Amino acid sequence: MPLLQVEISTEYIALNDLLKIAGVVDSGGAGKALVASGVVTVDGAQELRKTNKIRPGQRVRVHDVEIEVVAG
Repeated sequence: MPLLQVEISTEYIALNDLLKIAGVVDSGGAGKALVASGVVTVDGAQELRKTNKIRPGQRVRVHDVEIEVVAG
């Protein structure tokens, strides 16, 4: 399973924007649709809130891709 690290310089990033920045989807709208489909987990729990605030230290998983958010 690939592990991607995404560095943010703010307190948090919206989940749909994180998916876009990580390259999992092509747009924020596609990120919202992916979250709504129920395949995204945050720290091991299914997440359906499209703009959930993701903070450094959290891990997001979509299918076989895991994204670790780190402070920048």
